[in-house]
Amino acid sequence: MTWLVFIAVIVALILLRQRLVVILGVAAAMLYLLWGDGRLDYVVLDIWAAADKEVLLSIPLFILAGNIMAKGSIASRLIDVVRIGTSRIPGGLGIATVLSCAVFSAISGSSTVTLIAVGAIMYPALLNAGYSRSFALGLICAGGTLGIIIPPSIPLILYGVITETSIADLFIAGVGPALLLVLILSVYTLGVNWKAETSPVDWPALWDAGRKSIFAAFMPVLILGGIYSGYFTPTESAAVAVFYAALVEVFIHREMRLRDLEAVTYETAKTLGSLVPVLMLALSINTFMAFEQVPQNMVEAMSALVTSKTGFLLLSLGILLLFGCFMDISSAILILGPLLTPIAESYGIDPVHFGIIMIVNLEIGYLTPPLGLNLIIAMGAFREPFWTIAKAALPFILLLLLGLVITTFWPDLSLFLLR
Repeated sequence: MTWLVFIAVIVALILLRQRLVVILGVAAAMLYLLWGDGRLDYVVLDIWAAADKEVLLSIPLFILAGNIMAKGSIASRLIDVVRIGTSRIPGGLGIATVLSCAVFSAISGSSTVTLIAVGAIMYPALLNAGYSRSFALGLICAGGTLGIIIPPSIPLILYGVITETSIADLFIAGVGPALLLVLILSVYTLGVNWKAETSPVDWPALWDAGRKSIFAAFMPVLILGGIYSGYFTPTESAAVAVFYAALVEVFIHREMRLRDLEAVTYETAKTLGSLVPVLMLALSINTFMAFEQVPQNMVEAMSALVTSKTGFLLLSLGILLLFGCFMDISSAILILGPLLTPIAESYGIDPVHFGIIMIVNLEIGYLTPPLGLNLIIAMGAFREPFWTIAKAALPFILLLLLGLVITTFWPDLSLFLLR
């Protein structure tokens, strides 16, 4: 009876369209009141303990670095290089869009920042070059999703924090699947636009664009090289990213002023104001579940229903795809990560590999109605109807599903760099 009351309250809050922070706050309070020691101060203590995790500092810092680069010229300089370099290939501008999203994702760590920064430049360029509006919309929305799998990815950091998995290992494991998705999108673009007009590579222009983008191109080398070499922790690399982005944009490129940094910092703070409280409450719920051995009980129940690793993976894919349609990726990770990861480990699935599976799966949720975040962002950025964009994204959803299946059942794609 108590569980029915708990579920009824949570469902009522969802139907009333309450914010996730309210839903998680009520859930945490009810868990401790109904099944804990009845002390709400435990929630506060859990939040305090969660806030003491150093790695959490990397989240606001990477978001701030991405916002600085989106406001400055780093994005446009990198895009110029790949745009000129692919001009000789059929569908080269489309491939340049995919590569631009991949490169910018490696320095922003955010899907929405990638979509806005790259889309603002490449969407009109694709239309002017004769690409169909539907293809251009779908390609940019799909390319923007690369921001959540290519390190330094904010969702990968969230998964690492919530499941206590090495963030550095997750970053390394994300490289293989990210390259696979880039390849799939590029091959599709090449095939669809095989008869498109091409032009010779303008080598002087390419040299000039490369010269102008040298400081921008060094950004992913600095961040990822520092992490993979062990010289930086993820948190330290995030701090370096902010310092380097500000240094390049203000003093080298001179596309921003010092006063502009204040506005960018303010925008970042507003984003964090909605994310951090949710994360803290989710960690409190996780602490309660660990104390009450909820994951262990779920492992036993799941083992009785699903007897094989393949069966569990297929079931997990279905659950994650469903959640991705109705829940933003951060919320899905915070809720499902602590529940599914222990079960995955019981089937012999590496938690790092499962984290990549989860992120790639939820990545597709950015393109699925009714709450696909990239669809909503694109609707405002490109002034197109929501369902027009959703229809344009459909073939790219199928391509991402292909990448998901390969990533899921070929673990070495994620883990070969860790061995």
